[in-house]
Amino acid sequence: MAEKFENWERGEESSEVPTKRKCGVMEVHRRLLTESESYIMERNRIENLTLTYKLGLRAVSRVGTIRIPVVVHVVWNKEEENISDAQIQSQMDVLNKDFRKFNPDISQVPPIWSELTADLGIEFFLATKDPDGNPTTGITRTQTSLTSFSTNDEVKSELGGGKNPWPTDRYLNIWVCKLGGGLLGYAQFPGGPAETDGVVVTHTGFGTTGTARPPFDMGRTATHEIGHWLNLYHIWGDDGRGCTGTDEVDDTPNQGGPNYGAPGFPHPSCNNTPNGDMFMNYMDYVDDRCMVMFTQGQAIRINACLEGPRSSFLTAAESAEMEKPPSEGKMSMPR
Repeated sequence: MAEKFENWERGEESSEVPTKRKCGVMEVHRRLLTESESYIMERNRIENLTLTYKLGLRAVSRVGTIRIPVVVHVVWNKEEENISDAQIQSQMDVLNKDFRKFNPDISQVPPIWSELTADLGIEFFLATKDPDGNPTTGITRTQTSLTSFSTNDEVKSELGGGKNPWPTDRYLNIWVCKLGGGLLGYAQFPGGPAETDGVVVTHTGFGTTGTARPPFDMGRTATHEIGHWLNLYHIWGDDGRGCTGTDEVDDTPNQGGPNYGAPGFPHPSCNNTPNGDMFMNYMDYVDDRCMVMFTQGQAIRINACLEGPRSSFLTAAESAEMEKPPSEGKMSMPR
């Protein structure tokens, strides 16, 4: 499928429903590194700031739960791609469990790592006000003449056949469309252009009902991609299978490449016995039913992101848009 994706071009129709996880974040990242000197500088600044949190030179200052407004842009060609409000809400429900450690399948984490699991203290809700302050459902719907999209960001532009984002410093923009070449989704790391900031998920990997198809029918693709939006890398460090890459997180084991499907525990690589890979982490490539956890180290990176490049979402918490009671449950900040 990777080869097919490399040869896929704009507008080429594919009937393929992904059966193996494929995320396009690093393709976007590498493209921006070649196109933009300012992106390189901003990524360096963000990583330097993140390092101060990782080393304990700066402490997380936020308390309580942050609630992030979301706008979902449904871009569709065939009627089935115009997913229902119920499918969108099912995805929001998954996010609010996964990012608060309320997901019941957290019990799948092996006991050796149970103390590392993190409640990130982040909740998501469909925006109730549009950029002009008018009432909204937090959902836009755009019919397109294109039969599928790729990582070239055209889905994020009306000129490209998609939908322009709402202000990306005030809303998490999620585009749901048909992605080509077996691609499940992609995100843009913080520090990139505002006009393309956000997350894209193929409609068959979004939510838990409607057009969602196994093995990606539990909403974990959006969890994975929003992890990237909050500055998490893939857990193996994107070095192929070289055992030299890093996700810049201390409590995730060194791992020799992505895991697919549904591995059994332990699943060793890179001499990381006896416990092996933390394949049940949301930032690996396993099937949805196997993704169940973030770590405390990943929480530190995310909090550095929220207090740095995505600090506008903390500021926005003071607005009427954000003044809603949080869900029940206490947030555990990273140790």
